[in-house]
Amino acid sequence: MTIARSAAAPGDAGVPSSPASELDGLAALLRGRRFVALTGAGCSTESGIPDYRGQGRSGPRNPIQHDAFMRRADVRRRYWARSALGWVRFSAAAPNAAHRALADLERGGCLTGVITQNVDRLHHAAGSQRVVELHGALAEVRCLACHATFTRASVQARLLDANPDWLARAAALAPDGDADLDEQAVAAFRLVACAICAGVLMPNVVFFGGSVPEPTVRAAFELLDGAQALLVVGSSLAVYSGFRFVRRASERGLPVGMINLGPTRADDTVAVRVRESAGQALSRLAAALSAAPGGS
Repeated sequence: MTIARSAAAPGDAGVPSSPASELDGLAALLRGRRFVALTGAGCSTESGIPDYRGQGRSGPRNPIQHDAFMRRADVRRRYWARSALGWVRFSAAAPNAAHRALADLERGGCLTGVITQNVDRLHHAAGSQRVVELHGALAEVRCLACHATFTRASVQARLLDANPDWLARAAALAPDGDADLDEQAVAAFRLVACAICAGVLMPNVVFFGGSVPEPTVRAAFELLDGAQALLVVGSSLAVYSGFRFVRRASERGLPVGMINLGPTRADDTVAVRVRESAGQALSRLAAALSAAPGGS
């Protein structure tokens, strides 16, 4: 696989790799090009939502597997028991500087849209208009039997009615609205069913081991294929659902820039890498591109 590289990208031999020079290199790469952003959990950590593979974490910690959720009632109980606690803080999260900067870049005509691996809807809350949600959104719940959809807020209300005083339990927030909870507490949790057909309820997200729906993949590829560059923000690219877009950019000869604090799957192939928090780097990038003659 060959990915387009700038002639002298920060971090190459003889080129300083200070945050300032990295950001200047990224701005130069994107200036004059319409680009798409691929965002991961690192885009939302500054909103108080933990990520899976950030600093000090090697990967997912006992995540819900798609097949297990579909087959086992105890796995579903574990998910909803923990999620009922985690949802309170997760749903209260607000967009941070990274989300706002991406929305500003879209309004300014530099950014054509966002492909996100996140399930928090913070891009929408910040004002982004064209967003493809690869892994769905926790704000929606669907019935596996009749396919009715419900808001997560309405399901939360039913869960708390069925489990009085549940929110009095202390739990640490985990990625994607999950929360730490011991198995004894989980066993006492009462599930709720679809209000229409009494079927099994599932958050409208892609769990680990699940497949991104084909229409969603097509929409994301169409967005990328209409762009002139790809910017990866806050993603280790460890899972193929995100990495495939770096590969697609490579196939089309599109330059790829990256903003991420930790190591990623594409470190040796991207044109420019900025090692800063997403909020700080994107705010500076938006200012640099808007200050350019004629915008981007």
